[in-house]
Amino acid sequence: MKLLDRLMPSSGIRQVPKSVTIHAVLLAYTVIALFPIIVVVINAFKERRAIFRDPLGLPDSDSFTLVGFQQVLLRSDFGLYSWNSLVVTILAVGLVLLLGAMAAWALTEYKFKGNLLITFLFAMGIMIPIRLGTVSILSLMVSLDLVNTLTALVLVYIAQGLPLAVYILSEFVRTIPKELTEAARCDSVSEYKIFFCVILPLLKPAMATVAVFTMIPIWNDLWFPLILAPGEETRTITLGVQQFVGQYVTDWNSVLSALTLAIVPVLILYTIFSRQLIRGLTSGAVK
Repeated sequence: MKLLDRLMPSSGIRQVPKSVTIHAVLLAYTVIALFPIIVVVINAFKERRAIFRDPLGLPDSDSFTLVGFQQVLLRSDFGLYSWNSLVVTILAVGLVLLLGAMAAWALTEYKFKGNLLITFLFAMGIMIPIRLGTVSILSLMVSLDLVNTLTALVLVYIAQGLPLAVYILSEFVRTIPKELTEAARCDSVSEYKIFFCVILPLLKPAMATVAVFTMIPIWNDLWFPLILAPGEETRTITLGVQQFVGQYVTDWNSVLSALTLAIVPVLILYTIFSRQLIRGLTSGAVK
């Protein structure tokens, strides 16, 4: 091996640094992930013929049009759909963060009978897709008279996001030094105040990570809004877009324009949480 190492430089063969390979892989993944979004946004500003003639081309003076956005704003109640999606997403994500942080703190800090069983049930919630219980969920919502309400969606999304939130936040709670909570208890600080004033501020990076991972599936979901809240007053963005998709004819200008408008709130929320998200993903990398 030493002989080969000595011969390698003289032969002019250089090994590619690992950092270059890693950045190349990440760049390729970024291009693959952004490509569909770029195509949607570009074609939202083009005429129907231009969309099919040159889907990857940029809109020019002949193909540029805003008719899709006009149709979305005039033919549909897009403002109501956006508001419904925003309300459901904010309430569900907020409650998932609060309840997940509480559950993670309780399961990690306190040892009680049934601790292991509850942890196992949360793990099962990650492994088993919630959509397998759609029939039971629909029956339960009918018995509670919650069909065609945003409350039904919020409850389902809380159940969907809570297991993963508890798992992620539990790992971060374990990294918090015990000396902080012990010092607070020595000063006769209540357990509630320890959680809200000591533990919760330290969990901000992890909570930002959970918020992003929870928010995107909720915002993009079509399954549960279609089943639990198909009414005109409770439609979300993803369900509202479906009115432009016909059995024989699809208004692609309106569909792509609606999807473009739906991307904007997600980008804004991601921009707000991006710094905390990066901190949350990298905080456990260095010990």
